[in-house]
Amino acid sequence: MEGTIFQYDYIFKGILACFLASITAGIAGTYIVSRRIVFLSGGITHASFGGIGIGYYAGISPVAGAALFGILSALGIEYLSVKHKIREDSAIGIIWALGMATGIIFIYLTPGYTPNLLSYLFGSILTVTKADLISLGLLALLLIFYFSVFYRTILYISFDENYARTYSSYVDFFKYLTSSMIALTIVLNIRMAGVILVLSLLTIPPNIAMLFTRKYASIMKLAVLFSFAGTTGGYLFSWYTNIPAGAATIIVLVFLWLILKFITTIFVKRGKENQI
Repeated sequence: MEGTIFQYDYIFKGILACFLASITAGIAGTYIVSRRIVFLSGGITHASFGGIGIGYYAGISPVAGAALFGILSALGIEYLSVKHKIREDSAIGIIWALGMATGIIFIYLTPGYTPNLLSYLFGSILTVTKADLISLGLLALLLIFYFSVFYRTILYISFDENYARTYSSYVDFFKYLTSSMIALTIVLNIRMAGVILVLSLLTIPPNIAMLFTRKYASIMKLAVLFSFAGTTGGYLFSWYTNIPAGAATIIVLVFLWLILKFITTIFVKRGKENQI
């Protein structure tokens, strides 16, 4: 292969996508991990596949279909668990199964072959469009604004919902609104890692960040940093090894977590030994 990776214009578009995706994944992922709703987010992720199938069948953008289906799934899970007292894991299982089944049925009913389906299942950063970048950029700005203005309320909901209700009477509203933003974040990052792996993109960076700090704002900032390192590293790794970028990104993030976990564990042990 002649030349370098940076001689191609679409490479910079991919790097920009990594940067914008890292902002959204880092902020939303911190909320997911702190509130311990990884399974809920997994339900939204797989339920959004129903929107992808409907999008193909209706001849509209699969991302638009996934966004609508993802938001409705998030609201549905919150509604079933809060209003109808259905256990949250049961509500997630119901919505998860419904979304996947709907997607499979509509893709089966779609005439012809769906060549881009694998890019939604496993991710393909090379297929990121200008519209995807604009959408990610707007979502990044929205998340920064939302989490900055309502930081304290979101913080309380993340760690102690009962206390949050003594602080604000709009906790349910904020839960619905934040879940909708999480759904949008998941859907718009499907291009990066695919339906199968996108949840890892949102959960691994905050867990790496929590090796160094327990302060919510600091976790978000470090999660964005580690997410960018993982997505960019995965992008370059996939380029030189010719493997899917989504899988490469997750591999890089997991190895980064293992290495930093090992290093921090050593420093903690040494610190304890010095205190003896």
